[in-house]
Amino acid sequence: MIDRDGYRPNVGIIITNDKNQVFWGKRVRQHAWQFPQGGIQHGENPEQAMYRELHEEVGLLPEHVRILGRTRDWMRYEVPQSWSKRDSRNGYRGQKQIWFLLRLVGRDCDVCLRATAHPEFDAWRWNDYWLDINAVIEFKREVYIQALNELVRYLPAPHGHASHQHHVYR
Repeated sequence: MIDRDGYRPNVGIIITNDKNQVFWGKRVRQHAWQFPQGGIQHGENPEQAMYRELHEEVGLLPEHVRILGRTRDWMRYEVPQSWSKRDSRNGYRGQKQIWFLLRLVGRDCDVCLRATAHPEFDAWRWNDYWLDINAVIEFKREVYIQALNELVRYLPAPHGHASHQHHVYR
């Protein structure tokens, strides 16, 4: 399902814990870390796609998380032709994403990277919310910056702290 501009609808998922750290997944057999994300299927709205991808990639169910916020508009990135099996004939350029900020209300042991026969990640860890953006693959960095900057206002104060400061990526 590609829109007329060549972008495939997709959801990005930022899962936080009570210290406001974020779930960081390592792609199977690659030294590449990223947030969970996946395509929106025909007939799904972004929230339905987010819950499906959350289970497929991270093994979490709706009762394990609470939605804190989502981005208002689509955020787009282009996939370099050299990086994907991009076929110029079908007009595919990249992804357009709605990002969700979630709070894990379950436990770390509820995470299961092998919930499906085709796992996306083979390791995961908690990472600082303001992660080292250089760890993100280059063509996704701008979208990660936009999503983290827009969603930070939905973060509650970290557990045991009265307030927290919002710094943003410049």
